Amino acid sequence: MQRWLKFVKYLPQFGWKPYVFTPENPSVPIKDESLLRDVPEEAVIVKIPIWEPYELFSKLSRIFTGSKGNSVQADLVNTERTSLFSRFSIYVRGNILIPDPRKFWVRPAVRFLEDYLERNEIKTIITTGPPHSMHLIGLKLKKKNSSLKWIVDMRDPWSEWGFLDSIKAGQRAKSKHRKLEHQVLTTADEVITITPFYVKQFEKLSGRKVNLVTNGFDEDDFRKFTLKKSDTFTLRHAGIVNEKCNPRPFMTAVAELCLENEAIGSDMEIEFIGQVDPAFKEFVRQNDSIKAITKFRPPVGHDELITIYGTSAVLVLILTGYKDAEGYMPGKLFEYLATGLPILATGPEDGDAANLLNSTQSGVMIDASDHHRIKATLIKYYNAWKSSSVNQVNGNTAYSRKDNTRALTSLLG
Repeated sequence: MQRWLKFVKYLPQFGWKPYVFTPENPSVPIKDESLLRDVPEEAVIVKIPIWEPYELFSKLSRIFTGSKGNSVQADLVNTERTSLFSRFSIYVRGNILIPDPRKFWVRPAVRFLEDYLERNEIKTIITTGPPHSMHLIGLKLKKKNSSLKWIVDMRDPWSEWGFLDSIKAGQRAKSKHRKLEHQVLTTADEVITITPFYVKQFEKLSGRKVNLVTNGFDEDDFRKFTLKKSDTFTLRHAGIVNEKCNPRPFMTAVAELCLENEAIGSDMEIEFIGQVDPAFKEFVRQNDSIKAITKFRPPVGHDELITIYGTSAVLVLILTGYKDAEGYMPGKLFEYLATGLPILATGPEDGDAANLLNSTQSGVMIDASDHHRIKATLIKYYNAWKSSSVNQVNGNTAYSRKDNTRALTSLLG
């Protein structure tokens, strides 16, 4: 969401008027009203209702399993649950709702937009996914009007997405994903994606050129950003920790360090901000060495999150557990860079995120199994924190959202 919020914010500065077409009543797990301030006056926001099956499945789950949860998406995608209804909902999600549960918006969206684009003389459209059903809207509009310029933004893989394995998509379903993906990639006028790894992946799948427009950070968000040394050596991780994000090896190394170095153990605090898998919370509770120093904070507003960054000593990025993690550069990584704080990441040491950390000298990527190096790096950062007023390694100004928007506009004309 932030990727396109920021594009919309800066497009008018480059002479483009953005129209945003979005659902009126989407099922979403988190809302941050503070981000509305980034919507420019020039932007036209267009909404029509969407029907999604999440609420239906949530109600059925409460009936069949006695669940009292409020998450409208959990019962449809939570692969850890083993009840008969949960297995059924996962099967439906992986093998019937193709490409995703937002597919029911495609037909009404196309009907609405076909007329809306003509009336407002809009000549260029951009679809961004996931959800990849948004690309099917662009595909149908392009087929109806070949003169329409259509740009596809792939923020994640599609047919190669590890999530398809998580929802147990069968071979027939995967074949359908590949067919739809190929139609989208080969019909669009331009294709963009967010990492060099994904560029290679989509070029191989489509046999065409794919453009790189990375994520970034908004300099406006950091105008008042300040660093303040906290009373504890605080490590922070921002974002979702789910079944595919595995901080356990990192936390095991931390537990070993706390036992080996009492001084660090007494000074250290680790905080996870955002939605966290209950199984991981239980893993922490079962380990006496890290239980006392680990905190879990629910999702916070973007402004508050940036303020919280300022009282950190080290920012933690976990890519361990993701399929094709060598191609994963989440948006928060660029915000980490903007703080100038040291970044300790676990994941592929030869991947895109590792190359970014190395080129900006902002931190290190360490294989999660290398506990010795993780501990040595933490000791290095601890000593730097102990001996200085703030633990800043680099004030990075590259990868701004405004520069990214400039790169995008080169494809629009």
